[in-house]
Amino acid sequence: MNCGRIMAKKRKKSKYKHVVINKKKYYFYEISWLDITGDAGHATPDEFDKFECSRMVTFAYVYKRTKKFLWTFASYDEKDEAYSDRNIFPTGVITGLKKLNVESK
Repeated sequence: MNCGRIMAKKRKKSKYKHVVINKKKYYFYEISWLDITGDAGHATPDEFDKFECSRMVTFAYVYKRTKKFLWTFASYDEKDEAYSDRNIFPTGVITGLKKLNVESK
């Protein structure tokens, strides 16, 4: 029985790491992706057959996402709406996209 008191509903905190810039939330991700690998030297057929793309990992906030591209930033200005350390990935090279929890390191 609450005896006439109104129970205030607790606001659920997001379990995902994020920042708020100009009233918009941006979530932090671990992005796995493939990058080209180049070599200007001579190679045997066996060496060439073992040639692979580099498997890269980037940690960043996702700014925007479409079917073709993913825009990210890693740094931002706390006072003004300004973003730094920016990248744009073609979605075809992305092999994994994992939203990170607050307690993730």
